[in-house]
Amino acid sequence: MIHPTAIVDPGARLADDVEVGPFCVIGADVEIGAGTVVGPHVVIKGTTIIGERNRIFQFASIGEDCQDKKYAGEPTRLEIGDDNVIREGVTLHRGTIQDASLTRIGSRNLLMAYAHVGHDCIVGDDCIMANQATLGGHVHVGNHVILGGLSAVHQFCHVGEHAMAGGGSIITKDIAAFVMVNGHPAEAHGLNSVGLKRRGFARETISALNTAYKTVFRQGLTLAQALEQLEAEPPLAERDIFIASLKASTRGLTR
Repeated sequence: MIHPTAIVDPGARLADDVEVGPFCVIGADVEIGAGTVVGPHVVIKGTTIIGERNRIFQFASIGEDCQDKKYAGEPTRLEIGDDNVIREGVTLHRGTIQDASLTRIGSRNLLMAYAHVGHDCIVGDDCIMANQATLGGHVHVGNHVILGGLSAVHQFCHVGEHAMAGGGSIITKDIAAFVMVNGHPAEAHGLNSVGLKRRGFARETISALNTAYKTVFRQGLTLAQALEQLEAEPPLAERDIFIASLKASTRGLTR
């Protein structure tokens, strides 16, 4: 299952059925789970743990030293879940000791060609990063997020669950859950209602989230005033996720 031209360090831990293509380089501290396929010319190094049934395409660079100038070779790691598709030329960097020494990517994500996940990023499950989408360091991305091609997220930003950024968006502030943004700099353009419909959200839930969106972004209220109104509404799990994403904002909201 390992091509004879691949260089796999004897210390690497690969499940018996892992496929490794021609001219790959896999370092000593790498662990790869069952069913994963590594295409040709892939480099995987550092302390990198990759789960099961992932597919990694040619020329991806996984677990490389980060591009933070403060990084001085400290032991840090990258963790990747299961069932991810990592396309051509994707770059995924390990963390730094200035954060949690960890970059983590969840499961069932699609990272299209030349996408970049910087050091100390946390990416949830079921996300799509289209071609050349880029995360600066320390970015947190929730579940079911879509980042359009050539979009860029500034370091330390948070992107809430089920948010969507249009292609070419420059994101310098946090994005609340369920919100759709676009532009340079990015601005909020309403609820991601089409995405929610496709994922099977009930009409009543989408309506309640749309009302919550308007409370925050369309009524001219301060965030504190908007939160007070939202928290007075009857309990709704999705509204609670929206509220939590507002409270978690540290860079200010994309409005």
